[in-house]
Amino acid sequence: MAVVIVGTLDTKGEEIGFARDVVESQGVDVHVVDVGVMGDPEIEPDTSAAEVAEAADTTLERLREDADRGEAMTAMGEGAAAVATRLHEAGVLDGVLGLGGSGNTSIATEAMRALPVGVPKLMVSTMASGDTEPYVGAKDVAMMYSVADIEGLNQLSRKVIANAALATVGMVANEPDVEVEDRPTIGITMFGVTTPCVQTAREYLEDRGYETIVFHATGTGGRAMEDLVRQGVIDGVLDVTTTEWADELVGGVLNAGPDRLDAAAETGTPQVVSTGALDMVNFGPRESVPAEFEGRTFHVHNPQVTLMRTTPEENAELGEILAEKLTAATGPTTLALPLGGVSMLDAEGEDFHDPEADAALFEALRKNLGDDVELLELDAAINDDAFAEAIAEQLDEYVREAGLGPEA
Repeated sequence: MAVVIVGTLDTKGEEIGFARDVVESQGVDVHVVDVGVMGDPEIEPDTSAAEVAEAADTTLERLREDADRGEAMTAMGEGAAAVATRLHEAGVLDGVLGLGGSGNTSIATEAMRALPVGVPKLMVSTMASGDTEPYVGAKDVAMMYSVADIEGLNQLSRKVIANAALATVGMVANEPDVEVEDRPTIGITMFGVTTPCVQTAREYLEDRGYETIVFHATGTGGRAMEDLVRQGVIDGVLDVTTTEWADELVGGVLNAGPDRLDAAAETGTPQVVSTGALDMVNFGPRESVPAEFEGRTFHVHNPQVTLMRTTPEENAELGEILAEKLTAATGPTTLALPLGGVSMLDAEGEDFHDPEADAALFEALRKNLGDDVELLELDAAINDDAFAEAIAEQLDEYVREAGLGPEA
């Protein structure tokens, strides 16, 4: 049982040494990884900065002599991720603890994100009270605000660092009493406006012996599902809510990047995909919406979230993108179209009801979809039970045909 501590020992050696001592006082081994570039380590590491640089296919000498700070941080982040992966595969990494400012937070959390979900990851950082998305990404990285800068030991920093060290020990030293069932797993994407569909489909699948994991389609949720599909954790995908592509195309705040919808396609994972919440683009508070969108149709979901209706032109482009992604799939794939509306707000009488925009989306999908993709069209809204049960039934059939379904 060992905790890996990642830090810049040329500037934070005293603090990391203190954290190491606290962890070791609890009977847990420590492996210190040095990611400092500028000077000699203040304490002896178990993996040196030179070894980290080498893991990134470079040398510490080159980073010191020829690289600027940004390039050096990038290389050490890549190296730390490679080192952490190697230590975990060798069975000598049970959890990771990081301490630092913006530089080491970037490096250490890159190492953390390289590890599977479930491996304890705790970052004590001066950056933890701001925007943590670049550090956490789509992984279970916990961040603790250091309050004061991590520069020397004092009555405050000792307490914060000791708490973090003991929290890490607690995570690695105690096996959670969690029941784990060996059931095939279905990944499902959901938004508030597609919740009834997902609830009905989830119940249908669980009644037939599946475990389900629901991902909130907020950008990181979609990326998390894609990552778990690639890891082989997920046996089938019910991609009800592809709204992240609307944000990616139009410029909303909840995009999942251009690789969204690639994982299942490339791995051959059975999938049923729909058009959930493609009627909307997400922004923050109403006053944060860029001026270029003034005059569009908006719905204030809450004080922090403003939704903007997609146009027929945008929906036509979204249809082309989704069709291209699904046509590239190497496994069984169905596209399911809810002709009665793609979200709660798109239903008749609601703010985003726009038959012209929906028709543009559906027509682009029909026109561009490859012959190997099954097309399922239902004269129902996405949140109708008939639609939810139909897509769940289709995915159940695919997974069973692939030999991955629940035992009879």
